[in-house]
Amino acid sequence: MQRSAIAVGAVVAVAGAAAVAFTLPSLAGTEETNGSKAASSTPGGLSPELLSAMKRDLGLNSEQAANRLARSEWAGGVSATLAAQTGEDFGGAWLASDGTTLKVAVTDSDAASAVKAAGAVPVLVKRSEAELDALKTRLDTAAAKAEGLTGWYVDVPTNKVVVVARPGEKAGALAVARRAGLSTDAVTVKISDAQPKPLFDVRGADPYFINVGGGQARCSVGFSVTTGFVTAGHCGAEGTATTGFNNEAQGTVEFSVFPGTADMGFVAVNDDWTPRPVVNDFEGNELPVAGNTEAPVGAAICRSGSTTGTFCGTVLAKNQTVQYPEGQVTGLTRTDVCAEGGDSGGPWLSGDQAQGVTSGGSGDCTAGGETFFQPLNEILAAENLTLVTTEGGGGAEATTPPAEEGAETSSCDALPVQRDGTINRAGQAQAQPNGGAYRARAGAHTACLDAPEGADFDLVLQQANSRGQFRNVAQATGTGDKTLSFSGQSGTYRYVVVATSGTGAYSLGFNVQ
Repeated sequence: MQRSAIAVGAVVAVAGAAAVAFTLPSLAGTEETNGSKAASSTPGGLSPELLSAMKRDLGLNSEQAANRLARSEWAGGVSATLAAQTGEDFGGAWLASDGTTLKVAVTDSDAASAVKAAGAVPVLVKRSEAELDALKTRLDTAAAKAEGLTGWYVDVPTNKVVVVARPGEKAGALAVARRAGLSTDAVTVKISDAQPKPLFDVRGADPYFINVGGGQARCSVGFSVTTGFVTAGHCGAEGTATTGFNNEAQGTVEFSVFPGTADMGFVAVNDDWTPRPVVNDFEGNELPVAGNTEAPVGAAICRSGSTTGTFCGTVLAKNQTVQYPEGQVTGLTRTDVCAEGGDSGGPWLSGDQAQGVTSGGSGDCTAGGETFFQPLNEILAAENLTLVTTEGGGGAEATTPPAEEGAETSSCDALPVQRDGTINRAGQAQAQPNGGAYRARAGAHTACLDAPEGADFDLVLQQANSRGQFRNVAQATGTGDKTLSFSGQSGTYRYVVVATSGTGAYSLGFNVQ
């Protein structure tokens, strides 16, 4: 049943100006206005309000919901570690329909042992995740102006790219895929008459306002960061001033992308506003935000929105391209959670782990539908932002089995990801893992390099920016073995081993947050 929406404040409708409303974590100073209180806790630290929503939408009791969320958090850490360990053989990871079995696709049977050792089930596939992403990127270009298509995404469980087409457009969808260079066995066409759209509306609570075209549009906060909050990109262009729920000056939109490569935005607030690590559930409670461990495909997930409140469901796919009326947006996450106008920009949680902000969708919370969200970690990485979290927040650590008894060990062997390489000429460099990179959540990076005796090998840690360009963030130089520690934001990283002088074989060990 749809909850009734309460209009807060007047919105001046003007030509071309969209009134936007969505969910927020409360800011300091708003408690007396919105009447929110901290959500009481249950075993496992989960709020009973979130567990209640999961029971309603997923048919889980409290124990099952808590176990599933704990398993999702564990799976997120293990998936990141296995992606680094298996390198170019990694084909993606997902939780099976039981919500507990982690399956990890690999393209080489030799990589299956690492998957099994981590407690996951290996699945041998034809294409790596990197290859699937490359195929999907080809579609981003080839299908940008194609008629009859509403989106496409990487589906790791089937090891294919799924193209979503309107009824009667299957042949056209396959033709576009062929023009993009995708083989028939790499594509599945899904027929749907739904048209995704950004979830704008004038209803909601805890609003902030932006001036658009001489009038006002209304939005709500996504997640708090140390200097403001993140939200959807369609909620204001860069340089737009914002006012708070109390019509007091609040801040400025410092960063906004929509449409295009993302639907992300960041508002820097002034000194009158203090970001807090909570999400309003629109039932008078504040849900805690403890970290930002990314949940895998198949994980349980919940969102909060100012029109419909809190609803839960499952992560269906990542790296979705959506064809909105305003233009193409890439890199979104697909879910089976419902949403309606006014929920746009609101926060998504898997347990107490922040996942993203609502971008748009189709359907409603009466008949059901699909909703897409912008992953949070990409917003944090793009602007080097720090998520505000509760004390003790953070995700579960991924673990690896101990070394076999009697095996030789070095100071690097205790680190969970191990890579070996050989540099045959001074001045050369190698990127690890396996010439690629890895995704990591916010936290400490630790690495150890065993260099050849008598050689001078430097170790460099690099992070990718929003354009995919890598920059140095930490390095260890000089002769002998190297250790490196760095505390950074979530994002894409790689290590580079540089032979300043000398040649030979080296061993690199590192962790993945």
